[in-house]
Amino acid sequence: MRRRQVGVNLLWLVPGVVGGSEEYTVRLLTAFAERGDEHPDLDVTLFVNRSLLVAHPALVAAFRTVVAPVPGTNRAVRVAVESTWLAAQARRRGIEVMHHAGGTMPPVRTCPGLVTIHDLQPLDLSDHFSPLKRSYIRLLVPPSVRRARYVVTLTRWTGRDVVRHFGIGEEHLWLVSAGIDLPPLDAGRAALDAALAGHDLVDRPYFLYPAITYPHKNHETLVRAFALLAADHPEAVLVLTGGFGPSEDAVAHLVARLGIEARVRRPGRVPVGELDALYRGAVAVTFASRYEGFGIPVLEAMSRACPVLASDVGGLPEVVGEGGVLLAPDDVTGWAAAMADVLDDPAHRAALSRAGRERAARFPWGASADALASLYRAALGAHGGGRR
Repeated sequence: MRRRQVGVNLLWLVPGVVGGSEEYTVRLLTAFAERGDEHPDLDVTLFVNRSLLVAHPALVAAFRTVVAPVPGTNRAVRVAVESTWLAAQARRRGIEVMHHAGGTMPPVRTCPGLVTIHDLQPLDLSDHFSPLKRSYIRLLVPPSVRRARYVVTLTRWTGRDVVRHFGIGEEHLWLVSAGIDLPPLDAGRAALDAALAGHDLVDRPYFLYPAITYPHKNHETLVRAFALLAADHPEAVLVLTGGFGPSEDAVAHLVARLGIEARVRRPGRVPVGELDALYRGAVAVTFASRYEGFGIPVLEAMSRACPVLASDVGGLPEVVGEGGVLLAPDDVTGWAAAMADVLDDPAHRAALSRAGRERAARFPWGASADALASLYRAALGAHGGGRR
């Protein structure tokens, strides 16, 4: 059997900078490597920057890897390298199709390309981005999408958004969902106790929102809803994990103005193990975002049997399905009522826990890896069979 040569362009993936797309891409490729025996016809080579080489050694060790002579942090330099060094490397190594996993393809290519679109937030919410970022997206994304053999999206909602913006046929879309490895339900008691003690949450019911304070994450609606809830539930706490973004000051000022500083914890970005513990102990994850291409934290919460309240926007309904409660993102009283329901009704909370866990089980990483393999075969002209 002749092994077909596939390249994956990861020069864009700067660890700690590109957000959820890093988690998705690394876990997807790791799952693909773990199922290597299922795909003996495909020989995948990663093209990476020096930063990724250091941050993800296990991923690099799982594939043949070629390291570019750049760290990846300068976008202009990276685009230039993709059209020169990467194009030359693809030709030299006999790459038959290149998967550009970061949303754009370089203008100069030596083989057919695939492109992953995580979402089109810079086009849908352009006011949240700098003029330079908007110009970059508008210059490179449209030709990338239109020239790609297939466009990969994580949800059908994003696929429809791609069609709406660029007018391509749906036959050029390919769905490769994010996934989750279901953890055991009885894991992490010591970690949970430590997390509760560390954030003064012992014997305090709390709601969790793991999100950077970007404008579209809509922390303000959640804070207002919690303030309504807090008036009748003096024991309840709101925990806001995640990095500090452009809306940080506005959120802090709102918390102060509403007089709930003592009821809101703002630990910032927390280690993975600590976040796992906080999921397990929360009354619910309250994911109030106004825009999500997928929403990996929602899937993480459901996998840990943490009840989910989420906005009925973007790709979130596809992820949550019947596994949680969907709400209008700006309905403050609706969020407050839903939070009260899950806090006051143990049977309702238990039902949401079970439903979320069952829903998360429908997103195994192995299925996503198989969808990726089917995409590569289709792009190479072999048999397809993936979910489109």
